[in-house]
Amino acid sequence: MTDSVSTSALRLLGTPADELRIAAVGTSEVIRVAHGSSVPGAHNAAGAVHSKIDMHHHFCAPQWRDWAAHHGLIKPERLPPWTRLDTEAAIRFMDGAGITTAVLKPMLPARYRSSAQLREAINITLQSMIEVAQSHPGRFSYYVPLFLDDPQASSWAVRRGLGQLGAVGVNVTANYGGVYLGDPAYDRLFHELNEYSAVVDTHPHNLPDGPPGGATGPGGPGAKGAPGAPGASTVPGIPNFMCDFLLDTTRAAVNMISRKTLDRFPDISVVLPHAGGFLPYIATRLQALGRFCEPPVEPAAVRDHLSRFYYDTAGPMAPAATLLEHVPADHILFGTDWPAAPADTVMDLALPALEADPAFTPEQLQGIYHGNAMRLIPQLATA
Repeated sequence: MTDSVSTSALRLLGTPADELRIAAVGTSEVIRVAHGSSVPGAHNAAGAVHSKIDMHHHFCAPQWRDWAAHHGLIKPERLPPWTRLDTEAAIRFMDGAGITTAVLKPMLPARYRSSAQLREAINITLQSMIEVAQSHPGRFSYYVPLFLDDPQASSWAVRRGLGQLGAVGVNVTANYGGVYLGDPAYDRLFHELNEYSAVVDTHPHNLPDGPPGGATGPGGPGAKGAPGAPGASTVPGIPNFMCDFLLDTTRAAVNMISRKTLDRFPDISVVLPHAGGFLPYIATRLQALGRFCEPPVEPAAVRDHLSRFYYDTAGPMAPAATLLEHVPADHILFGTDWPAAPADTVMDLALPALEADPAFTPEQLQGIYHGNAMRLIPQLATA
């Protein structure tokens, strides 16, 4: 790497041990993590003991923050304060929630000036995640961040992350400059991912603010940034994560169904966050009206793709009855959305609701918490 800052420090400043005040996705919350919960598989908010794998756990590398600020790519104060939380805070949260392993979803939102600079940003983030995983054996795995509007950098990242550095999948956003997952512009990279039998973890972004302009939008490679990049609210007073993010995921899923992505790349596994956005709720509508899409969507393709996508529970998600009408329970994965979702949201709302959801049997919950992820990503057994 050239002209990069030191990558030795993993801990960030300003995170008291017992109580962390953060502003997550625009609202101030207080994290209170239970004392004495240092053993994985601790009691959760509902009182039951579970060993959980968190498939939706955000991570902003402190080394990347320093490097990006040094190069004038970001103003750190404009990033959500939760991006300053350290690994020790993550461990405390995980222990309190009974999470044995978290799969890190890296965020590195910036407008990079060149493909080389983007590669350096990805490399810094990968090295940071490796250090975190090695410092806490068994507690963390990680995805490779891809920027599909830079095909060359993304191909390099796939080879480096999946082929050399032990990542368990890749992380992409639902759209890049208005070009959604499933678009033929991404076929070459998806062929590479198919060769790796890759897990393709997705995350919503801000809705496009104009007509698609091709796979590389204004601002150069990676201009749209990674999951979690801030943006002005589409509707004043309503943060984009409330509604727009769910629609972004839904658009990507419908586009992948329309383009038969899972048929053309049968060895990839696509994970949709937040229980698939609005997709489960419009499944019947899509089956009935999909013939008006271009290309037309056949009802059988809708049913088939819905049963083959994976879905995480990050939310809190709506009650699961509608989801289970269309999705096999063994394709549902536990996710918290921490630290973008404050700890009290996870512990006081999301976990108790998931545990008490009458749509799930105890056996299905065990699969959601642990078994489904292990079948999807066997490498987690040796993390």
